[in-house]
Amino acid sequence: MNKNVKELIEYSKGGVVSKVILKESWKNVTLFSMFKGTNISEHTSTRKGMIYVIEGDGIFNLEGKDIKMTPGIFIFMKENAVHSLKAKENTSFLLILC
Repeated sequence: MNKNVKELIEYSKGGVVSKVILKESWKNVTLFSMFKGTNISEHTSTRKGMIYVIEGDGIFNLEGKDIKMTPGIFIFMKENAVHSLKAKENTSFLLILC
């Protein structure tokens, strides 16, 4: 299976669009596209994860530390890490859970 992820990006005014790219028993890959000004409130995941920023400008808060979300940035999370997101501009990223 081959997909051009950039071609799958779409923004919804005032919201978040998520598209599952790959779902298997031990790994999930989801494309998230956050409209400018959108927030995702604090939450956790029971799985280890990685974020790969494709485009945009935002802030990823990981356990109280702000990380700038700009194209090409990889963010690594341990399981149960508290995190939240804010999109300053339209921002898209891959969430990879293992």
